[in-house]
Amino acid sequence: MKIKHTEIEIDEKNPFANCKLDRKKYAQILSDIVNTYADGFVLAINNEWGTGKTTFVKMWQQELKNNDFKTIYFNAWENDYDNNPLVALMSELKTLSNKKNEKTFRSIVEKGAILTKNILPSLVKSVVKKSTGIDSDTILDVVENVTKGTTEIFEKEINEYIERKNTVIEFKKELAKFVKETEVSKPLVFIIDELDRCRPDYAVEVLEKIKHFFSVEGIVFVLSIDKNHLASSIKGHYGSESINTDEYLRRFIDLEYSIPRPSTAVFCEYLYDYYSFNDFYFSDKRKQHSEYNDDAGMFRKMAILLFDKSNATLRQQEKMFALTRIVLSSFYPNQDIFPHLLFVLVFLKIMKNQIYEGIKNNTYSIQELNDIFENLLPIDFRKEFGVNLFYVNALLLHFYNNTQGYDNREELITKNADGNFICLFKSKFEKDLKPWQDLALCLNDINGRCYFNDARLNFLLNKIDLTEAIKK
Repeated sequence: MKIKHTEIEIDEKNPFANCKLDRKKYAQILSDIVNTYADGFVLAINNEWGTGKTTFVKMWQQELKNNDFKTIYFNAWENDYDNNPLVALMSELKTLSNKKNEKTFRSIVEKGAILTKNILPSLVKSVVKKSTGIDSDTILDVVENVTKGTTEIFEKEINEYIERKNTVIEFKKELAKFVKETEVSKPLVFIIDELDRCRPDYAVEVLEKIKHFFSVEGIVFVLSIDKNHLASSIKGHYGSESINTDEYLRRFIDLEYSIPRPSTAVFCEYLYDYYSFNDFYFSDKRKQHSEYNDDAGMFRKMAILLFDKSNATLRQQEKMFALTRIVLSSFYPNQDIFPHLLFVLVFLKIMKNQIYEGIKNNTYSIQELNDIFENLLPIDFRKEFGVNLFYVNALLLHFYNNTQGYDNREELITKNADGNFICLFKSKFEKDLKPWQDLALCLNDINGRCYFNDARLNFLLNKIDLTEAIKK
């Protein structure tokens, strides 16, 4: 049984073979765009954290390779220990060098050394060697010698400005030449991942270097980002909350694309299979108890309903499934798990922890808890969703009421003058100013089950908090 989600294995020949979210079609769209606009641009794949961007771009990278594209994958977060992203970016380009373009690459290194003239020669040499793995003394000597000569070359401020401006132009010319000499007719796709996780100054430096040094014909940069988090980095770098980050990023990004979110049902089924829920729900011992045959279906339906009606991210959904799978391991095969109510409580723990803690500490009245549940799902409970939401609500109220202790328990239902059961608290699902009777009937049904008389919500809460032993 898995506890956390691990990286999907990417098959070299069929990169999307293990993708359960049907994302290959989006990779094809992006490939067509890159191939059509091969003169060079910056593409941002903008999705929130936890949506599988890294997995997607790695699959797409392999797909591009299989279609004769040259590609580079650069994890910016893993490299932000360095203060000079130009060195790191150049080191990635070095992987494309061959006998034909080696001389051109040396020329690029010369120009890059001038552009980073304020770095001490020894530091330049050590960083280049560490980042690129270049063992050629010739290249390192070029870096060292050019850097040593910068004091003489740029004696005056005006000369320095002119020289650096010309060097940038020469750098870009040599870079475009280098790309052409890779002997591939298609554009180079340079993927930069995890930029939004970097130190603010490093993230901004990477963007600046791409804009000013690397925007040449033949290179398509792909930024895999969460734009909201990158915006926070930009504000942090400039020390201003008022900066218009959308306008700022338009300077760097030519085209923005968001991977469509998978349908809730598809993603839930994927997580259900990934965490091997059937190993519990349909174990040989549990299958001996026919009354639990519908538990798996009720669990999935409740999960889909909650996710559809909430703003839970894919990572949060994954976290809820992972926790629920661990929790199930604390039940015996012959125990009631109340799968719909169990998942509601897991959802509250992850998404609305303050409410969850309030339930644990018995801070709510029955009326307040009923209102919380009814407001959790902005829908009409009387509609058919494959789950009897009145019954789930009734279980929650009944078990919570039992937690108060025998002397403090409230009467939840009574009979009216017509002999019909009605609730002694208000429900927003009222008809003609009278409490909707479905909830009252569910509470009456639960009251009639003797083994529920003393059942308390702590039975589920303790398991969710992982305070009980895992059953082996």
